Amino acid sequence: MPFNQKPQKFNANINTVEIGCGDKAIKLGGECTFPFYTFDAPMENAPKVGVEISDMGLAEIPGIQAYYAGAESMADIAKKAEAMEGADFVCLRLEGGDPNGENKSVEDLIAVVKEVAEAVTCPLVVEGCKNVEKDSELLPKVAEALQGKNALVLSAREENYKAVGAAAGLAYNQKVGAESAVDINLAKQLNVVMTQLGVKAQDIVMNVGSAAVGYGFEYVVSTMDRIKGAALSQNDNMLQMPIITTVADESWSVKEAMASEEDMPEWGALEDRGISMEVQTAAAVLAAGSDAVILKHPQSVATISKMIKELM
Repeated sequence: MPFNQKPQKFNANINTVEIGCGDKAIKLGGECTFPFYTFDAPMENAPKVGVEISDMGLAEIPGIQAYYAGAESMADIAKKAEAMEGADFVCLRLEGGDPNGENKSVEDLIAVVKEVAEAVTCPLVVEGCKNVEKDSELLPKVAEALQGKNALVLSAREENYKAVGAAAGLAYNQKVGAESAVDINLAKQLNVVMTQLGVKAQDIVMNVGSAAVGYGFEYVVSTMDRIKGAALSQNDNMLQMPIITTVADESWSVKEAMASEEDMPEWGALEDRGISMEVQTAAAVLAAGSDAVILKHPQSVATISKMIKELM
């Protein structure tokens, strides 16, 4: 007896959020089906791949150092990132602002933001230093400095969403990243309070958290599955924001990507391990529901971009 596939159709969509300006602007979300279920319905917009760069300079990884060879300024690094094979946008991470680290001033960090923004023509995503108090001061200034760029500012959290959301989403017409910690209820609650603040649901992108594959990753998968399921099958408009996942930071900070070849010779080449962790994590979160991933190794970016194209 022949098998007849019955498409699973939903009367709901993930919001479409546009980042950037002009011909290089990208659209996140828009789908009305589960990730890569193109046998049910075409995906409105393919998932996007971003390249992470940092105000702290380049990671001490041979492949990354080689790719950016000759880049002497943040502008040079940003241009190289934009030109990377498979890149759709650039993500500037302002990790130097961390008070427990370099503790760079807001003024110095804004100068970096402006330098990068002037150097690239692709969409720009800016991530803070992960310190809530510093980001509450820094990210509104970032939103102001990027007026007219239609950038995505990561991330507003429960502790600082009023400061970040009001500046980025209301005062300066940027897109806002709503960051929560791998929990559907926390993700929804943050979206609710952001919209109550006045930020349009269509201007919010969720960063629901992640982990490197093998590190409690089942929580990531189940959270994203539940979010997409509620958004589409239950038409929950407080969970219909597209998802962006910062894969690079998680993937390159686990022991498989950090343990030296001298300590763990049986694990193989250090850089190959890091690339593998980054590719596997990115592929997994895309299959689970992420609409964009942020990576940093050129080989990872090219591999995931090719995977997306072949699955579309």
